[in-house]
Amino acid sequence: TQNQAFSAILFLYRVVLGTELEWMNDIARSKRLPRLPVVLTREEVDAVLNALDGVYRLIASVLYGAGLRLTEALTLRIKDIGLERLEITVRDGKGRKDRVTVLPRRIKTAIRDQIAYAGAVHTRDLRAGGGSVELPYAIARKYPGAAREFGWQWLFPASRTHVDAQTGDRRRHHLHPSTVQRAVKKAVRKAGIAKPASCHSLRHSFATHLL
Repeated sequence: TQNQAFSAILFLYRVVLGTELEWMNDIARSKRLPRLPVVLTREEVDAVLNALDGVYRLIASVLYGAGLRLTEALTLRIKDIGLERLEITVRDGKGRKDRVTVLPRRIKTAIRDQIAYAGAVHTRDLRAGGGSVELPYAIARKYPGAAREFGWQWLFPASRTHVDAQTGDRRRHHLHPSTVQRAVKKAVRKAGIAKPASCHSLRHSFATHLL
């Protein structure tokens, strides 16, 4: 590329020949054009969701139906879900701001089932001497006992627990983003979609379909 050639010439003169080429600073450098987001049609979104199973289908439905980023969805806590109001509270989102978005009615039952599953996992962890979860710093400092309250548990808990290096508590983290990303990419291929779609494409599709 032009930038690679530019850097190679500068290296040659500055490092090898010990000469500064000040006039090269006036040369216009090529700029990388911004990449347009990949947007799926409603039919393509349905095809991707139908190619997913279990919790991955639910997470993808949250990304598309509520317009969440992947990290925002995975870091949802039980207390962030308002089933009766059909609301999702996104805490500490982009710009470190909280916001409230819609919980699609069509996934209300699936979300309720996921809350029940998370509750069963939490009960099992408590009986095993664990049940602690990572808290925001201010909450952990003021209400350390909240780490074992159900409301603060992750909506999408990981399958394994780990021992926190600082506290020694056995904790359960939320699902890792890479597992969801792999599942969605596999579903895109299974659905026969040629676009380089990803989890973020579901969020962009949500915004586009609102227009």
